[in-house]
Amino acid sequence: MSAMARMCMAKGAKITGYDQSPSEITKALETEGVVIHTGLPDASHLSPNTSLVVYTIAIPENNPELMEAKARGIEMKTYPQMLGIMTEGHRTIAISGTHGKTTTTAMTIGILKEAGLNPHGIVGSLMKMKDERGSEKYTNYVAGSGEYFVIEACEYKRSFLNVRPFVLVITNIDNDHLDYYKDIADIQSAFSELASFLPENGALICDTDDELLKSVISATKARVIDYKKYLPEYSLQVPGIHNKKDGACALAVADFIGVENEDGARGLKSFSGTWRRFEKIGITETGAVVYDDYGHHPTEVSATLRGARELFPNKKIIVAFHPHLFSRTKLLLPQFATAFKDADEVVLAPIFPAREAFDPTISSEILAGEIAKTGTKAIALPDFESIVKKLQTESDNNTLIMTMGAGDIYKVAQILVNRARIEP
Repeated sequence: MSAMARMCMAKGAKITGYDQSPSEITKALETEGVVIHTGLPDASHLSPNTSLVVYTIAIPENNPELMEAKARGIEMKTYPQMLGIMTEGHRTIAISGTHGKTTTTAMTIGILKEAGLNPHGIVGSLMKMKDERGSEKYTNYVAGSGEYFVIEACEYKRSFLNVRPFVLVITNIDNDHLDYYKDIADIQSAFSELASFLPENGALICDTDDELLKSVISATKARVIDYKKYLPEYSLQVPGIHNKKDGACALAVADFIGVENEDGARGLKSFSGTWRRFEKIGITETGAVVYDDYGHHPTEVSATLRGARELFPNKKIIVAFHPHLFSRTKLLLPQFATAFKDADEVVLAPIFPAREAFDPTISSEILAGEIAKTGTKAIALPDFESIVKKLQTESDNNTLIMTMGAGDIYKVAQILVNRARIEP
């Protein structure tokens, strides 16, 4: 949503916004000229001069500001609908998949910029980019002038069906968003529909040997490219086979649209990661190394910790994990239980509910018990303060601390290294 606000401002629109609580996101937007209201949703936040309301599909339909906008007859668009409108007239490169979207999107944007294609881009995190003066900055929106528009295309509630891609990347398909989708077949049907939108001269880039993608591949008339053939062709600054696969996807995109191999390899070599994707935060007073990661699905957790173990084979790894959604934690409990096998110890924060109501049948204490059954030490603590205290007292220079989750667990990492961070 903050990237969309920046894009609309770049086109001359005056933007106001609402967020439930103040954050670095709201502070950053306010410095850029956006008036942000925070606190409880209130119809009075809606300016009398508002001509368009753009909203995230994660908020409920009974939100007072949405209801007021409907009552006034103001034009309304969801974020996915607006993304579809904004990408019209461009050759859209949609990066989709259950895991790896953000990294692959940032890699692709970086390669296309390196090749001089000046792409537009929206990514679901912050990526390092050089401005017109050559200074590095973090951003989630790239204002380009070329024909290509690289976007992160999310499957939640089939939102990616609002775009019409020229190139579609599917990094993988896995069980997620089961608060919306019925099962894996339902998820596959959404990806199949998206693939059917591809033109004949377009491309679907994926793992052609993945059984979960067979039905999706059969739904497109576009060229199908197996990204795996690009795996041995480059080196990365970030560890883990999952990042190598993401890089292979980005190289496949570049090759398809005619980017020289040297530009592709150079673009990937300079990629140093994105905000909250295996991001090094700093060193604690006790000498422990602190990293932060957005991983909130068992597959993501497992892949990230595998990469951490690869990079730090001899360190004790302590994970501070913030489970995201009652439904996800409950439905994927067996997978979560085994996802931390590369960690030595797991410290769990209370479940981050996000858009969901409290569910007494699942808790971090239950998850800790299941993790402990696999042989990995695990404990649930009541708040971030308790987690920080434990990590400060039980770590040394032979320890890697990893904060993980889609909520605000990154604040624990910030406190541990006493350094302010910038959010998208």
